[in-house]
Amino acid sequence: MRSNISLFTGLILIAFLVTLAILAPVIATHDPATTSAEKWLQPPSSEHFFGTDRLGRDIFSRVLYGARVSLSVGMLSTFVSLGIGTLLGLLASYYGGLVDVIIMRFADVVLVFPSMLLAITLVSIFEPALWLVILVIAGTGWPSIARLVRSEVLRLRQSDFVASARLLGAKNRRVVWRHLLPNAIGPVLVAATLCVPAAVMTEASLSYLGLGVQPPTPTWGNMLRDAQLYLRFAWWYAFFPGFFVFITVFAFHLTGEGLRQALGLSQTARRGWRAGS
Repeated sequence: MRSNISLFTGLILIAFLVTLAILAPVIATHDPATTSAEKWLQPPSSEHFFGTDRLGRDIFSRVLYGARVSLSVGMLSTFVSLGIGTLLGLLASYYGGLVDVIIMRFADVVLVFPSMLLAITLVSIFEPALWLVILVIAGTGWPSIARLVRSEVLRLRQSDFVASARLLGAKNRRVVWRHLLPNAIGPVLVAATLCVPAAVMTEASLSYLGLGVQPPTPTWGNMLRDAQLYLRFAWWYAFFPGFFVFITVFAFHLTGEGLRQALGLSQTARRGWRAGS
């Protein structure tokens, strides 16, 4: 792993971000919800490492607590997308026929709509909440995973090891779960590292538009929304939450590139997932 600079650096950054999120109650120097009229919009200092916001709240503490929400949304929605997409992709590719047609046409219907527009529509219909944001992001992200898994299984289905398993009497379920899925998991892992930053960006965008997790719960997105009117004379207000969004996306993209190199994959899986999303 040390020889793979992209993978090593990406994993270190991810571990750093996750550690900050987990230890937020310990590391935070102030209560993220405590306001102070005397300390509003103060620049970074020894007391407030990242400065304060328009209500005098400590931005450093709010960024740490915001990492808990943003990373949770990104990872949980990715797990749900991977579960749904992998299952449907396996079913569509292995059984083919009418099953393949129904699943892929349904995936095409979801992909036709712009993911952000569909997410905004669904969140606008229901009351914004953390669980709803996770479900919306997962519900718009699974088709790309399903298409990727389907293409990999279609390629592997004609392999000699699959034919050997069938000759030995292996049932369809065993062939799918013990032979096809483990050999198709590499591109799926690479795609997962791209799902997380995409989900983090979607959550930040929804929160920026006021449709994500609602205040007073801090997220990087709603912190950026609050900071937009103070960019000219309070640069720190938007810089630090924006910087952590950048670091998160950069870390997962580095990890994805490192995994691609480590697993000996081509750029096809990476380009195919991006085209689908």
